[in-house]
Amino acid sequence: MEFEAVIGLEVHAQLLTKTKIFCSCKNEFGAPPNTNVCPVCLGMPGSLPVLNKRAVEYAVKAALALNCKINRYSVFARKHYFYPDLPKAYQITQYELPFAENGWVEIEKSDGTKKRIRIKRIHMEEDAGKTIHGEGFDENSYVDLNRAGTPLIEIVSEPDISTPEEARLYMQKLRDILVWIGVNDGNLEEGSLRCDANVSIRPKGSKELGTRTEIKNVNSFRFIQKALEYEIERQIKVVKSGGKVVQETRLFDSQKGITKTMRTKEEAEDYRYFPEPDLPPLIIDDEWLESIRESLPELPDQVKERFISDYGVTSYDASILVREKELAEFFERAAKAYKGEAKRVANIIISDLLGVLNEAKLDISDSPVTPEGIAGLLTLVDNGTISIRVAKEEVLPEMVRSGKSPEVIVKEKGLVQISDESALREVIKKVMAGNEKAVKQYREGNEKQKQKAVKFLIGQVMKETKGKANPRLLNELIPKVLEEG
Repeated sequence: MEFEAVIGLEVHAQLLTKTKIFCSCKNEFGAPPNTNVCPVCLGMPGSLPVLNKRAVEYAVKAALALNCKINRYSVFARKHYFYPDLPKAYQITQYELPFAENGWVEIEKSDGTKKRIRIKRIHMEEDAGKTIHGEGFDENSYVDLNRAGTPLIEIVSEPDISTPEEARLYMQKLRDILVWIGVNDGNLEEGSLRCDANVSIRPKGSKELGTRTEIKNVNSFRFIQKALEYEIERQIKVVKSGGKVVQETRLFDSQKGITKTMRTKEEAEDYRYFPEPDLPPLIIDDEWLESIRESLPELPDQVKERFISDYGVTSYDASILVREKELAEFFERAAKAYKGEAKRVANIIISDLLGVLNEAKLDISDSPVTPEGIAGLLTLVDNGTISIRVAKEEVLPEMVRSGKSPEVIVKEKGLVQISDESALREVIKKVMAGNEKAVKQYREGNEKQKQKAVKFLIGQVMKETKGKANPRLLNELIPKVLEEG
């Protein structure tokens, strides 16, 4: 019997507000433990929450970017459970009446096919604190409540995801959109974007859902795919061996590449939800909603299509360029500054600049190389001042190191390409004298052997001139000099 997986993801995204969702404490990562706290986020008796308007604005912005319907009327609720890092013993969230529903995103799979993943709902809530367990001889556990009250949105997908690859692509797509519009920093390692995955299996073609397990708090795109691959295979083995999948919560052990039982669920948990009595219903009026909608930038999919149609770049290159807003803006500025084909700009950015920046541990937003600098570098290649090899291997790395313009670097390092015909003839003759076998191959061989000999001699001349010879001129000159004898 063949099985298929049914997967739904619950993605928690922290919002990039300056303060927490219900109080004026700083919303920042990495502060000393329990320093960004107050009576409200500590759950002190008598303290009252006040909703952060900017958090609502960011949440609505995200929901619009994810094609959701915005409910003008929504309600906050209390979700009760006990854990040391939840000081009130309940979490303020939204339950029956969330502020956004019925959205979708489209993913593009490795085979080029596209799939729409529906979003069931998005609701706002506060984050819990963090429990830190001692290591080594320290058997204590510590609670840091700096994170308590951080504004979150929870994005709940429909069970439309069929494979671990689709789950990874969906989560990456959410991350790209949220970072692009400026409401989340996309930092999975710091926990500002986290994912819980619900997964079950069923016989292929069946409409009934199997018993699901939940994999909690996966914090990398690679791990979400690996965790689901393992869990699907585990469930199939259980069923094929005559067992039953147990409803439970599991954790992914990234060291071993397996999921492990965290806790079993005999029945659905009773969180005793009821409307939050200290917060009024959230009313989003039409005027405010439209002003938020108008503040949205052009979204990644729209920019991708425009790059393909306006600049002639490939779909693959456009997909890379729109992974980050800063990268897309860098490319567009460079493409407008350059007089040649924009495809060449995309190629040198993706294939060369990003690699050099990565070696220097720099992001595109920190790049010492400007978009105009990339356009200037390609122009030097076009007018024959330097070869493309020199541009990529010598000039570009120095531009990243020093921040100097390509023109200055070429002049200071004496990298100007040799385009003087008589000077190149002398070098060609010298190389021919030292490579008689290649000369003989050209003069006595067939067309394929002649081409091979010319290619070899071009390489030797480039080596002799330290890459400064004009390769286009060499292609013309070497056969001529060989024919002259």
